[in-house]
Amino acid sequence: MADVQLSGLTKSFGATRALSDMTMTIADGSFVVLLGPTGAGKTTTLRLIAGLDRPDKGDISIDGRSVLSDTPAQRDVAMVFQQYSLYPHLTVRENLAFPLRSPVLNWPEPDIARKIGEVAEVLRISHKLDNKATQLSGGEMQRVSIGRALVRSPRIYLMDEPLSSLDAKLRADLRIELKRIHAELGATFLYVTHDQIEAMTMASHVGVLDQGKLVQFGTPREIYENPVSTYVASRLGQPRINLLPADAFGAAKPGAAQIGLRPEHVILGEGQPATVRRVEHLGDQTRLHLTMGTHEIVTLADPHTTLAPGDAVAIRPETPLWFDASGNRI
Repeated sequence: MADVQLSGLTKSFGATRALSDMTMTIADGSFVVLLGPTGAGKTTTLRLIAGLDRPDKGDISIDGRSVLSDTPAQRDVAMVFQQYSLYPHLTVRENLAFPLRSPVLNWPEPDIARKIGEVAEVLRISHKLDNKATQLSGGEMQRVSIGRALVRSPRIYLMDEPLSSLDAKLRADLRIELKRIHAELGATFLYVTHDQIEAMTMASHVGVLDQGKLVQFGTPREIYENPVSTYVASRLGQPRINLLPADAFGAAKPGAAQIGLRPEHVILGEGQPATVRRVEHLGDQTRLHLTMGTHEIVTLADPHTTLAPGDAVAIRPETPLWFDASGNRI
């Protein structure tokens, strides 16, 4: 495996600035997730690292050496895409073997067989090796797609929203699988997604992108508890953070234009009057949708709460986040 250093990467497509002065270190053995909406620059970053595109400015180093002049094959990276990218007429075994039989690698057949067996065991698809790709479920096809990258043992794995086309249960299952694979291999992963649950549950570090700029980089907990802006605060957390006028609960921090409250930081039982608008019972927790004057607020309640729509409650803020008129943390 390897560490990857991005230094001042900038890339434009015509008049569109896809990436602007990105600087970031992906440490050896880390699981870094790039988080942002469509158009934030996530896939562009992967393509630049893989060598499929060239930056307008900046440098990319792998293991301390610039790879800008290297071909994609020489960079020794592997990509996993949103779509499965399998050969439908080949069996799982043949799909997994395909990269190892390329002219670049050209592994001996006994080594290919051994490696396929190891990867199939890790991915728990050993019983499917002789099935055609068309005979697999969506989750199995994505496992094989991941396996095509794993067989190569590259320096870094680049994953472009590989779970986004799966249903909710399969996404949850494969999130666990990917974390297990990462732990077992000690590999370096760079994973892009717009799904904040994937970022929170899988990443060792998260990079939040906004219109081609890296606006914050840190552990999921650091970014959740100490976001640098309302944009970052809104990207992590489910339900989303409550953003209200700074004086919604009375005196505000000097210079603040907004107060940000995570749902768990809206405390029931005392403070300002509010009304229950909707109750969502989710088993392990209950979400309360409240109105406080003209403001809508989401908070959490005991799973067995008896509160119902129309009930009056009192609420107060705890551990608020303060933001200025530009949305920056103060």
